[in-house]
Amino acid sequence: MSLILAIDQGTTSTRAIAFEVAPQAARSAAGERHQDLRPIAVSQIELAQHFPKSGWVEHDAAEIWTATLQTCREVVRKAGGVARFAAIGITNQRETAVIWDASTGEPLHRAIVWQDRRTADVTARLTAEGHEPMVQAATGLILDPYFSATKFAWLLDAVPGSRERAAKGEVKLGTIDAWLIWKLTGGRVHATDATNASRTALMDLKTVEWRDDLCALFGVPSEALPVIVPCAGVIGETDPALFGRALPIAGSAGDQQAALVGHGALKAGDAKITYGTGAFLVANVGAEPVASTRRLLGTLGYRADGETAYALEGSIFSAGSAIQWLRDGVGLISESRQSEAMAQELPDNGGVYMVPGFTGLGAPWWEPEARGTVVGLTRDSGPAHFVRAALEALAYQTRDLLDALAQDGAPPLKTLKVDGGVTANSFAMQFVADICEVEVERPAFQEMTALGAARLAALGVGLLPDLEARPAEAPACWKPRMKTEERERLLSGWRRAVKAAIIAAPDRA
Repeated sequence: MSLILAIDQGTTSTRAIAFEVAPQAARSAAGERHQDLRPIAVSQIELAQHFPKSGWVEHDAAEIWTATLQTCREVVRKAGGVARFAAIGITNQRETAVIWDASTGEPLHRAIVWQDRRTADVTARLTAEGHEPMVQAATGLILDPYFSATKFAWLLDAVPGSRERAAKGEVKLGTIDAWLIWKLTGGRVHATDATNASRTALMDLKTVEWRDDLCALFGVPSEALPVIVPCAGVIGETDPALFGRALPIAGSAGDQQAALVGHGALKAGDAKITYGTGAFLVANVGAEPVASTRRLLGTLGYRADGETAYALEGSIFSAGSAIQWLRDGVGLISESRQSEAMAQELPDNGGVYMVPGFTGLGAPWWEPEARGTVVGLTRDSGPAHFVRAALEALAYQTRDLLDALAQDGAPPLKTLKVDGGVTANSFAMQFVADICEVEVERPAFQEMTALGAARLAALGVGLLPDLEARPAEAPACWKPRMKTEERERLLSGWRRAVKAAIIAAPDRA
């Protein structure tokens, strides 16, 4: 039993990957551990997106479960059978809220996705009432519809009778990890790992426990919430009927924290950013939480092997989704990979900036009502300018996050570790290096979220002695080469564009 089954349930797809754990982690002459988990089989299914109203984003939790089961069974078959597997690790899209019937195990409503803004009026009211300082001090989070608490409350109100049933334990709430753990264990275990719990706005960041006063503030009965568990260690066992025998679920972490582990960013001062549908900067700050003065999020990095690591995080709501919009929404490209060549056709951006505020702006702006905006258009502007502006926006938003991190007292980064689909675009990664004045490092193996989940599970069943790891292959690197004057000119244009996007918000129009 040398294989780990990693479930990577993301915003746009559900994947399963089998990782082989080496009997011994080889070490180089310099003492560095070589990569000790190797992917040997993968299966992936795309996830349907539902947009019932402007600003609303939903997923079908039953579809997620069906895809999880199908991809896992396919990977088990490809890898030679269930007898080869030692454990399961789970990583997931965070903040997405699920409500289900405890007796039938069936969802009672579509899941509300992390991008969803339907509860913006609730968080605005709570902010106006003066609750944000208390919430931020307790949880590290600001008041924003991004987080799960207001989503849970909305679901309870939307499903008739669910509040009364939840108080009696007949209705369950949870993020995607809790939903999958419930389904995998046949309804025997209702648990969430500490990183996912830290994204609900209901967990005390220091005690790592649900807070009754926060549950009361948001209107979420604690009886409906899962128990909080560490990221590594056996959480429960799967129903034997699912795969042919019971498998221990021994690792779980939200996708961004799993990527932190996958990158091996385990020391204070290490940082990574994942460029997916959104983009998420996570900086390890060590064994104690750090309160941000620049509206970054305090969060839990991981909790494993008796240790807790905290982090500061900045979230970009629209990263790869801006490229998807150019492809699917307006048809400027037919494939995402075309974007690199189109951007390189131009000598510069022609003064065109795109602020992809399709679902508001995240850190450090936190403007939920901001709108996607393109500024600087002239008669010379064409499709390539839109494409280049969307790619450049990745770098500008990353620079905003790094500036906020520095202002919170974090040391300047020497290297920014990156992963995610957009990192295949060399133009975008070079522009990130140029605008952020930092070396950008992309590992040869890109599936950092799945790798992190697998590593946590391997630690949880004793197949690995610790979370330390180094990739066997050299990473791709981009070093800054832009002149200071050019960088400052571009950043000045970006800041003017962000102001225009904020002004365009309906409540400011």
